[in-house]
Amino acid sequence: MNPLMTGLNETLLPEQLIKVRQTPVGIAGLGGLGSNVAWHLVRSGFLRLVLADFDRVEASNLNRQVYFPDQLGLLKTEALAENLLRINPDLDLKLWPVLVTPDNVQTIFGQCPIWVEGFDRTASKKMFVEEGLTAGKKVVGASGLAGWGDTDTIRTMHWGSGLSVVGDFCTDVAKDQPPFSPRVGVVAAKQANLVLAWVLNEGCDQQ
Repeated sequence: MNPLMTGLNETLLPEQLIKVRQTPVGIAGLGGLGSNVAWHLVRSGFLRLVLADFDRVEASNLNRQVYFPDQLGLLKTEALAENLLRINPDLDLKLWPVLVTPDNVQTIFGQCPIWVEGFDRTASKKMFVEEGLTAGKKVVGASGLAGWGDTDTIRTMHWGSGLSVVGDFCTDVAKDQPPFSPRVGVVAAKQANLVLAWVLNEGCDQQ
């Protein structure tokens, strides 16, 4: 057994670890949110991830995304997979270096009971959430994470439809409110924590 899983065997009950290892999670958008969510999930024992993003790693990504200077120009799917496999070489990763659209979203993520939204654009967020809920998935999104300052304003809202959204719900990315690692990271960590709570069926309405 690899070192990560050895350590997790000391942290989770056997039945909990089985749930985490067996549950596939889909992540759409591998920027500041998606790449960090994947990072947290892998360190929590998740093995089966479906990762989708058409973009490539740019210098402007390095202040908040899980990439490194020597990966500039690589597809984000390829670069993130490389980094995640360094944490756990036993991962089962499905990589989709494509633009996620209404025509392919179910093909890409249909196998996953949990969908994580990490898009920048409102239209893409809306499409992904609607498609996920229509298919009966649990969906966690984000709204309001730019700038810096009081992270206590970041909270999670839940809807009975199966949707949860993390953020401060007001701070959009703008020239005077750029995205930075601390607040983006807090939102991504809360998204990942909610996924873990859903899978373990523990306090998921209070995350």
